[in-house]
Amino acid sequence: MTSITSSTTHKLKKPSNKVAIGKASGGKKTPATKRGAAPPLKPAKFLEGSSALEDFKSKDASTRQEIIQGLFRNVLGENNPAMNLDSPRAASTTRDRSAAAADIATLAKQVTGLRFVLKECGLFDEMQKILFPNGIEAVVKANLDQTEDDAELNVGLKPSRSAVSLTSLASGDDATTLTGGSGQTDSKRGKNTPPNAREGCLLFIRALCQIVGSPQVEPYVVGGFLAASLDECASANGAIRQAAQDTALAIVQVANPWATFSILRPLLLQTLQQSTEWRVKEAALQCVKECAQTKPKAVHKLVPKLIPPLTNQVWDTKPQVSKMAKSALLAVCQTNTNADVKKTIPAVVNAICKPSDNNKAISELMGTTFVVPVDASTLAILCPILARGLKEKLAIHKRAACLVISNMSKLVEKPEAVAPFGSLLVPELQKVCQNVQFQEIRDEALKALNNLTKALGDSYKITNEDDTAVNAMEAEQQRVKEEQERLRAEKEAAAAKQKEIEKKEAEERAKFKEAMDAQRELDKIEAQKEAERKKAEKAEKEKAKLSTKGRSGKCQACGLKKCPKSCVFYNKK
Repeated sequence: MTSITSSTTHKLKKPSNKVAIGKASGGKKTPATKRGAAPPLKPAKFLEGSSALEDFKSKDASTRQEIIQGLFRNVLGENNPAMNLDSPRAASTTRDRSAAAADIATLAKQVTGLRFVLKECGLFDEMQKILFPNGIEAVVKANLDQTEDDAELNVGLKPSRSAVSLTSLASGDDATTLTGGSGQTDSKRGKNTPPNAREGCLLFIRALCQIVGSPQVEPYVVGGFLAASLDECASANGAIRQAAQDTALAIVQVANPWATFSILRPLLLQTLQQSTEWRVKEAALQCVKECAQTKPKAVHKLVPKLIPPLTNQVWDTKPQVSKMAKSALLAVCQTNTNADVKKTIPAVVNAICKPSDNNKAISELMGTTFVVPVDASTLAILCPILARGLKEKLAIHKRAACLVISNMSKLVEKPEAVAPFGSLLVPELQKVCQNVQFQEIRDEALKALNNLTKALGDSYKITNEDDTAVNAMEAEQQRVKEEQERLRAEKEAAAAKQKEIEKKEAEERAKFKEAMDAQRELDKIEAQKEAERKKAEKAEKEKAKLSTKGRSGKCQACGLKKCPKSCVFYNKK
């Protein structure tokens, strides 16, 4: 039997308090949702049943107005006077407010019409008071105090571009106030309206966009309410932020493509330039991306004005803004219809966002054969990386950029299309012509500069009102022509000189060949003479061997010229 002493230790298994993520207590899986995400719009309890709409249709106008105003109080999260407050009830939730918003939108679409709901029931004016506490006039006035260059950005701050909704500005004082509750306010941003009311208004606008749809709802929501939705993206309340993002996207989706030029683009760009809240910038960039995906033809014409501000947001310190800016920039650039450049757009956008990959993008452009005419949209996409390529340290990279500019400039449709980029490319090409040490690269730069100046034509004067700049451009064109003529003359002189040198070398080679042939003949004659001499000497030696007399005429035996009788070679004759 085990004994227990003072040194005995006990180990107990601790119960685990961990709960599986995505699972309820009963073990059933629940769908994972984004934190603070607004629930999807669903049919409300007010319209349940087949006879609900028929009962509403049987009411007179005043009763309909009371019902709609009561539903709008539910949208704002307030108490409905028609409800029995003695009975217990739960606090208003986002689901309740979105359901009430869907009720009103459904009634406006199927029964009363949108004008009755927004104008005669006073909902439009009430939403303006909640989303614009200081009045829409103050917002417009605050944004009118800008420079002349930003004047076109002010059109998007009006509540709408239609005469129907603009008349509401004058009737703001006569509107019936429906809000009466108090709630938590966002004091940091100077908001003095209840957060539930602001969220309810955003949900109601979203319901109108998704249920009623365009074109009925467009004159009422596109404009000032888009500005309010973007502004609420900076709220400290997560539910309001999510509702604002969803509402901004819904407004962009129902907007007419023609509104992109006068309302959406100025408003979104102004938001990117002036806002200091990163969530607002992210929402605005998301709206730009949505515009590019749903209205590609309209965005295609605005590419030259959209790329610079979007490129600035790529370098934002917040990774969320930087990532969304790159996504929006890619969506905007993909609206380009140039078949030659379309396949290289991902590489070009990556080079804009990541300068270290600039040379890779230019290499892909070098493999592109430009056949389709080049418009302003294509130039706006390519010119930033080409200007960066001209600033590279290696001369081979400068040459690649010059080749692309030269080929691209030949197919420019209109001089006005390339005029905004003349000041970006011409100075860099001049530097390459003057500073690069390799003659071949300087020639390519001069060729590119000549093609670019031809494409610019007189349009350079349109974008440069300073006469000095125009004169400098004309002088530069003349200098380029003179430099090309000088180089052509130098090449012709060098070719003639080289031809003359080659002719002299050919003559010298012919003379040398003749001399060598003559020398070979002389050597052959000399060799024949030497052989004959050696043959004669050999014959003489053989003859001397057979004769008794030596070369001196004396006998080889006795050594006398006349041999005595005693000599072996004595001859009596």
